[in-house]
Amino acid sequence: MFSATQPACSSERSYLAQTYNCHNPKQQQGKNSFGPSVELKILIERYKRGEVHAVSLLHMLAQSYQFHLEFKETVTTGNTTRLLFAFCVLIDGVQYKTGMGPTKKEARLKAAEFALQDLLPTLEKEKFDRPKASAFPPLSSVKEEFFKTDIQSSRFIRERKSPTNLQIPNAVKDQLNMLMNSHPQFCACAATVAAFVIQTSSRCEVVAVGSGNYNVSESLSTNGRVVHDSHAVVTARRSLMRFFYQHLLLFYSKTAHVTEMSIFQYNKGGLLSLKSGITLHLYVNQLPKGATEIPSNLSLNPLSISAWQMNNELGLHLLAEGKVFPVLTFEHSSPKMVSMSAADKLAQWQVLGYQGALLSHFIEPVYVHSIFIGDMGHGDTRGIERAVIHRTETITSQLPMFYCMVRPHISMVPPVASGGDDQVTSSLNWCEGDSSVEVVDGLTGRTIDESPFKSGSALASRLCKAAMLHRFKVVAKAAQRQELLATSSYREAKSMSKPYQEAKNVLRAFLLQQGYGPWPDKLLVSDTFNM
Repeated sequence: MFSATQPACSSERSYLAQTYNCHNPKQQQGKNSFGPSVELKILIERYKRGEVHAVSLLHMLAQSYQFHLEFKETVTTGNTTRLLFAFCVLIDGVQYKTGMGPTKKEARLKAAEFALQDLLPTLEKEKFDRPKASAFPPLSSVKEEFFKTDIQSSRFIRERKSPTNLQIPNAVKDQLNMLMNSHPQFCACAATVAAFVIQTSSRCEVVAVGSGNYNVSESLSTNGRVVHDSHAVVTARRSLMRFFYQHLLLFYSKTAHVTEMSIFQYNKGGLLSLKSGITLHLYVNQLPKGATEIPSNLSLNPLSISAWQMNNELGLHLLAEGKVFPVLTFEHSSPKMVSMSAADKLAQWQVLGYQGALLSHFIEPVYVHSIFIGDMGHGDTRGIERAVIHRTETITSQLPMFYCMVRPHISMVPPVASGGDDQVTSSLNWCEGDSSVEVVDGLTGRTIDESPFKSGSALASRLCKAAMLHRFKVVAKAAQRQELLATSSYREAKSMSKPYQEAKNVLRAFLLQQGYGPWPDKLLVSDTFNM
């Protein structure tokens, strides 16, 4: 693993010196004397002409603007026929696309180029809205002590000024206002909103929205036509899955210009992936329930804390009847619904991806690069970082191909909606392409009579499992996947996604081994239904 705090190798240091000295011969007065006249714009122009090495440029950007840079060795992203090394770039914890090559040096170079593809357009568009530096310091001038003592405070200042930190919540606010202006009677639902945002070099676009704060209160359904968990982040994620299905149908269209509209591209490994330059972000307007409220001074080492603290603060949590319970202390004998906490689900999705088992037949895992929490009053991200990142950050080496633990960049941002009532039982959902929102009663798991969108007289939600299975079969037909069309049930279709199921089993065994508790199976929910 490389870090911006580590000195560059001698060959790279020499290369950098030569690069800058050739720009200004008067500065050839000793090693690493890069001179105050070198500007970032000129450096980037030289990189685009092939005169500056991608790895070197990233190191210089990291030093000039004081973000934390790492080159992390990871797993290859396709079924390669020969040995390839794989690296990805992490900038302040945000992971960029994996680069591969026959040597580690070439893999790191490719990873740097991928990161710069996404990073440079943002910097150029925002005209480098960071503290300006008159010169690039030599690599050795960045001391490791800076990151140990001042990284938290300097990172918080940068986060508040970050263009992305403003773009994402602003995009969510605009989309939410548009939806609520069309349906003002459901404004109270916005108290618990979550949204997924796709970002490219030119724009941020909200593609999925969800709200809600309840599980069903009655006995569980076995026909797949009831939404059992209507919490905001779950509703938004299922809306995101609907968005993915729409773009898979675009990709498998027989019309070239329609296929080009899809966010997916074909990879040699057989699965589709997001197109280069597309990143996914998540906004939630409340701190996720569960282990996110870990005291900031509490160690994650199970041997350093009491068993009570482990069970109640670091372990997995369940939501039941609006309350949060540690999974190791919860005794569940009621037929009523329980679900895993939002914090635990986020931790799971950052390992398995947000696409789920069915979509994993078609696409590689899709991960969130940033999580934005609309709760400036809380001000501390360390609890959610422990819950979502640190509990699973060492699992990647145990996972099958395509899967890894992706560290999201977590920030507190201004909330996008004020007021509302988190006791409202209704849950709304929407994804790009929908003509209107759907409103579901979180206590019954079915669409309400007043919902702007209703799929039929049975009031089954478009987010229910049966609806997802229908979309799965439609895409399988478009992709000419006869083995998937032949599946006899929802459960069989999920179980046939072997790498996903393997990754899920590895994750749950890992959490149990680390002392965080068992991930309970939903024994009362039947997935044996078919269309």
